[in-house]
Amino acid sequence: MSCHFVYQKDGGAKFMRPIHNREEYLQLRDSERQPLVLQAVRKGSEEQKHQLVQFNYSCLPNDDGSLKGSKTASKSVGMDIDFKAPKDLSAQEQQAWLAKQMAGVPELVLSKRDELGLLMLERSATKGFHLVFRRHEDLSQEENLQWASELLGVKFDDKAKDITRVFFTTTADADELLFLDDELFDMTAANQTTPDPSLLILGQAKRQSRAKEGNSAEPNEQRKQYPTAYHGIPFEAIIHKYWEVNNKGFEPTEGDRDTLTFQLASDLRHICGKNFDWLDQVIPCYDGFPIEEKRQKIRNALASKYEGFPQRLRDTLNAFKEVEEFDETTPDPSSSGGELSLKRLPQGIKDSIAAAGPALAMPIVTAICPCIGALATGVKLDVHGQMRGLNLIAYITGEFASGKGSIDPVIGAWMSEVQALDDMYIQQEDEFRRKKNAAKNQKNQPEEPKLPVRYITFNTTVANLAERLANVEGKHAFSFTPEADIVAQKWKSSMSDFSVMLRQSYDGSRYDREARSAEAVNVHIKHLLWNVTMCGTPDALYRVVTNYTDGFQSRIALAQTPDNTYTPLGDKPDILSSRQAERIQQIAHLLPLMTGEVVLPKLEARGREWLERIRLESMMNDDRVKARERFRTCVTTQRMVCCIMLCKVCEQLIQKHGLVGAETQLKQHPDLWRNMLLKVQTPAMLDIYDVIADSLLDNALYFFRERIENAFRSRNYIGGNERRRQGKNDSIYERLDLDFSFDIALQHSVSVNGAGVSRNQVHQMLKNWRKQGLITQTGPAQYRKLLGSVS
Repeated sequence: MSCHFVYQKDGGAKFMRPIHNREEYLQLRDSERQPLVLQAVRKGSEEQKHQLVQFNYSCLPNDDGSLKGSKTASKSVGMDIDFKAPKDLSAQEQQAWLAKQMAGVPELVLSKRDELGLLMLERSATKGFHLVFRRHEDLSQEENLQWASELLGVKFDDKAKDITRVFFTTTADADELLFLDDELFDMTAANQTTPDPSLLILGQAKRQSRAKEGNSAEPNEQRKQYPTAYHGIPFEAIIHKYWEVNNKGFEPTEGDRDTLTFQLASDLRHICGKNFDWLDQVIPCYDGFPIEEKRQKIRNALASKYEGFPQRLRDTLNAFKEVEEFDETTPDPSSSGGELSLKRLPQGIKDSIAAAGPALAMPIVTAICPCIGALATGVKLDVHGQMRGLNLIAYITGEFASGKGSIDPVIGAWMSEVQALDDMYIQQEDEFRRKKNAAKNQKNQPEEPKLPVRYITFNTTVANLAERLANVEGKHAFSFTPEADIVAQKWKSSMSDFSVMLRQSYDGSRYDREARSAEAVNVHIKHLLWNVTMCGTPDALYRVVTNYTDGFQSRIALAQTPDNTYTPLGDKPDILSSRQAERIQQIAHLLPLMTGEVVLPKLEARGREWLERIRLESMMNDDRVKARERFRTCVTTQRMVCCIMLCKVCEQLIQKHGLVGAETQLKQHPDLWRNMLLKVQTPAMLDIYDVIADSLLDNALYFFRERIENAFRSRNYIGGNERRRQGKNDSIYERLDLDFSFDIALQHSVSVNGAGVSRNQVHQMLKNWRKQGLITQTGPAQYRKLLGSVS
């Protein structure tokens, strides 16, 4: 940070003098001359502006104390926000326009002060505001200004983007100087090699608080940086909600600030621990409260007796939809039949579940993992020695009105960037069609564009879908339908094609489709990459999955919504908030920046442990269906957990560097995500594997066990026997006992084929069966079946 008073030496070059404390800073702003000059400037005498006190916040002076040409950035950034009224308005109208534009800015900036790292906010002398914030040391001056501009949604003065920019200040009055943090006066140069811009700090310097407590500290000691948010919610928002819940929305005043500050510190210590510096950082000074008196209340609170998690804080935290549970002694909310801990899930995943409600945790995770896998299209995971993309197919089943509709907006949030790009491509295609129709009688026809639309609708033909999949430039396509009956109806006559395409997409294998006519498009895809999420009722599931022995069913990640038949309607239905959507979109924005192959040995080991456990359970129960289902369930789960772990990596990067900084880190360090992914193989994250794998297996067996068993018993299923079903003789074979005679075979032949059957025909039938290895002759006119059936 830095704050330097700018002055001219002998009326010439500008020099800088450091300001070391609040008192000196306020004294310069509060001179007798300053308000008089400011008043004249605001009345139109802008030529007097240069008589105002000037400060620089973005750099340190040269060795001789001069400002010009300084190359040493400080740890703070000064930003100028100006509003320029339209020139066609009258002077009075311009003033009204300017007042309207400026009205909401202070509240906006202060509401984001933690995320921004705000150090100072003031009204400018004429038409806007000045603010100072902590520098993201991995970004340039202009990139820092752009980052803050995007965060606040206001434009910065692009003529004021140099670190030597000087700011003409106003007075020390509360309506002019809107916010000031003492950390501004820490004269430290920016360190470009050790950036940590996201852990924002409020309050006094750590060395000052230590000195008050009798501890020594070096003058240049850097303060320890504490989290500014709890479960993703800024402490500022928590404290604001705390007074709203516990004090009718009123912040402490001079009459009760002692008691209420002590109460607040006593409650917040349950999430900040016995950490004086952290509490000092997050608890503000209310209504002119001297900072040392506030600190004494914090010390008193830390010395008081602990009596369990306070109800006041519990009520405050539960008022936030984003966090479902805070009490460590209470079990986490979980999905139906699962133990999916929301506390262990990263940003984006947690927000998705909060948007639909904790009861839908497993269906939501199952639904969004194909989105995550499609966005992280460059990531390949080693599973059992084979590198594959995060290819996933999900089906969320549930009765009507069971909450499946809440999945739609969550999917939309994850895929919003892809959808926005696709909208542009579709507009180009529409423009091509208009041009083609206009030129249909002309000799030169416009060339049809091959555009990489990745968010592909199901409501199309096999040929169109294949063409779309061929044009995605080696990236994952994604399809979503809230009504699986769309698939069953549109693809009714080509469900075999649908099944084949999805099976090959799960494996990432080659897909070829030759067209019948020369005009049609031939499709040759080296690796078919297509992730899919479907929602529908159980009966729609059986219309989509019609074959239970071809492997399609085993490639689907199946989740079931809980039975809400008798569940009362909540007072506040779970909906996707703008904040949740923003946090999801932050993760979705970073996922495409991760590219490469990764081996996760701990995740692979957990998958093998699960496989062995299910194998032993299946053997003890002679459960062949369960034993076979476990193989692909293991692969699917490893891919899903990898998706969740990638979100954890994104969350860590955002917390440390901010969104813009995280993006920069991923671009500058291509292997960063891979190294971080290895470290997030924590026991808590690996426990998620068992929960998801057990849930997927249980649902697959619940919906498909009987159908799989019937399919394997069916005469239409071809197992290890090479014989193919040929006609009515198979029915005769099935009627026969294990040991039978020629006469019995003749009787059954007459029963099946009619009285016209001759003895020679039966002899020929038995001869064929012997050649095919279905029977053996045990004596004169006596036979034994070698197979229980011909199926």
